[in-house]
Amino acid sequence: MGMMDGRVAICTGAGRGVGAEVAKMMAANGASVIVNDPGVSGEGAGGDQGPAETIAAEIRAAGGKASSNFGSVTSFEDCLAMVQQALDDFGGLHALFTPAGILRDHMFHKMSPDDWQAVLDVHMNGHFNITRAAINLFRDQEYGRIVMVSSTSGLLGNVGQANYGAAKMGIVGLSRIVAMENGRKNITSNVICPSADTRMTRSVPTPKDPAAAAQREERLRRSPADAIAPLCTYLASEQSAGVNGQIFHQRGGELSLYSQPRPIRMVHQNGGWTPETIAENAMPALEGQFFDVADSRAVHPGMPLA
Repeated sequence: MGMMDGRVAICTGAGRGVGAEVAKMMAANGASVIVNDPGVSGEGAGGDQGPAETIAAEIRAAGGKASSNFGSVTSFEDCLAMVQQALDDFGGLHALFTPAGILRDHMFHKMSPDDWQAVLDVHMNGHFNITRAAINLFRDQEYGRIVMVSSTSGLLGNVGQANYGAAKMGIVGLSRIVAMENGRKNITSNVICPSADTRMTRSVPTPKDPAAAAQREERLRRSPADAIAPLCTYLASEQSAGVNGQIFHQRGGELSLYSQPRPIRMVHQNGGWTPETIAENAMPALEGQFFDVADSRAVHPGMPLA
């Protein structure tokens, strides 16, 4: 018996990387899987049916159930077609896993509007499109599991990824509200921020310093894509009913629950503030609680634990 016996899942961007590993583990746990991937490059160019069909065929060869799909999450019509394919091929839909993504990294002062929009279209709009395409089915059947994919580039920031980080932080807000609106219908929405050795992470330029490059290579070696699959499979299963609106980070064997924005200190001024009293009183009282502008290497130091 598998944790997802009798369930049907759509996995976007599942022709490679984390998406492929999650699709395979869901299938191994009894799910029928729509393996979606348009087969574009890491920057979103081109198209190839090979990646999606390869993973679907691998699942079938192992005794599982899978169909390939080549639509784009940037198209709401393609996402509706994915939902319909799940109904046609397997008779239902119960879970979404949504890691489809591209990168177009540039320093913000060099980022073109096209590179900004392309990344938001795939990540932010893509999450909206596939979730919106499925949500009324989930509400009607009073069951659904949604696992959205964010990143520490959104939660913490990463130089050269203003477009990607903005989209990934937006996904956190989207998931939170979907969770709030639909929890009473037995629909959960959670976020996973994976650190893993994938085509996308490999596309980030290698540090020029040999020691830093060697450290990066070792971090990737210790963070295989398949390490992320158990958490995502659990969150997509019926057993995760009590987990809703949460943010998880995982690299290798490390699984972290992230905090969510809450006030950490408040100051008050009778009669309201002026710019001068803010400078004299408010900021000195608050600055002890300021956060450093630090990336994920500072928050998750050292090598991933196996």
